Amino acid sequence: QLQLVESGGGLVQPGGSLRLSCAYSGFTLNYYNIGWFRQAPGKEREGVSCINGFGYNTKYADSVKGRFTISRDNAKNTVYLQMNSLKPEDTGVYYCAAEPTTRSRVCTTAARSGRYDFWGQGTQVTVSS
Repeated sequence: QLQLVESGGGLVQPGGSLRLSCAYSGFTLNYYNIGWFRQAPGKEREGVSCINGFGYNTKYADSVKGRFTISRDNAKNTVYLQMNSLKPEDTGVYYCAAEPTTRSRVCTTAARSGRYDFWGQGTQVTVSS
């Protein structure tokens, strides 16, 4: 059974940093694109970043470009989202999701694409002074 587990969320002051982790089990990471999404209270889920199963394709939402970095460690079965220069508007529940590369070798950050089959339970990120 495919399983994704997020961790690393918490409370941080504006300008601070957090590193989120998405640990997977039940499949080989190389064969799945991984996306990070977030949802703030009262708002729709939005795409933040993604990395394809082969590591050569990454994407970022305009709102996080230059501040967030996505990466993967196949040996640890984990995808990371390094978040720097955090802003209050980055607050929300962050989810990772997986899509098989047989569907596409190019990942997407479109939250409504319907392409991501498996989702984690989410981790809360709160940016506040």
